[in-house]
Amino acid sequence: MSAYVIIEFAVKDPDVAREKYSPHAARTVKEHGARFLPSDPLLTLGALIRFPDHETAIKWYNSPQYQQLIDDRSVAMDARFSLLEGLTS
Repeated sequence: MSAYVIIEFAVKDPDVAREKYSPHAARTVKEHGARFLPSDPLLTLGALIRFPDHETAIKWYNSPQYQQLIDDRSVAMDARFSLLEGLTS
């Protein structure tokens, strides 16, 4: 059953977000078989990612590839992650 990661964020440094964090974080999402879901253009301070299941979402977040981006994320933005599971896709 699909699991969803909701990311709410406030950008602090747009250059770091655009160049050092976002493209690399997106790559790690794809490498874990997940994808960003389209969102309303008015909701520019968040993202929604669908993973195949809860375990894969946790593995992604804890993966060395994603964890090495945490320092850049902290410079780029304040972010809060939530994990929803048990929803059908």
